[in-house]
Amino acid sequence: MDELVDILDSQGNATGKVLLKSEAHKKGLFHPTAHIWVYTQDGKVLIQKRVADKKTFPNKWDVSVAGHISAGETPEASAIREVKEEIGLSISEKDLDRIGVHRSSVVHSKDVIDCEFHHIFLVELKQPIETLKIQESEVAEIKLVTINMYLEALKNYTLMKDYVPLEPEYLDLVFSAIRRKTT
Repeated sequence: MDELVDILDSQGNATGKVLLKSEAHKKGLFHPTAHIWVYTQDGKVLIQKRVADKKTFPNKWDVSVAGHISAGETPEASAIREVKEEIGLSISEKDLDRIGVHRSSVVHSKDVIDCEFHHIFLVELKQPIETLKIQESEVAEIKLVTINMYLEALKNYTLMKDYVPLEPEYLDLVFSAIRRKTT
């Protein structure tokens, strides 16, 4: 879905410009996204498999929930909205633990240059995964995996191809924060 997004400078500051997401991608302009990692007290993380018709990373395992922050929307409001839309989990702002912002630039094609600032949140899953309802137009499947299992998959070339590539410092930020909450 194409939506309006705020355009940021290379440091993550608002420029005052608003464009369609497709235009921001085409021009390689920075814009904000929300990444929400859902974890359990026993040290597992929820990952989602992207649907087959996604323009970027189809059929790959990814962050629990992620989405573009709409123009004028706060990262927290976006996170709450995206979690409800993608996995059917109702949360409030107090459920969000903001752990940082990560700058990312990925060239997918000449028409999709993803320059984003990911606002990263943790949310504890306090109900069975079976009670979640996935948004079938976005999410093909969800599952819980241990952090070690996730990291081991990234070391195995055959398995690694099934995951959206994320930078090591990003993963370290996320998994260190989850480990602090679950130990």
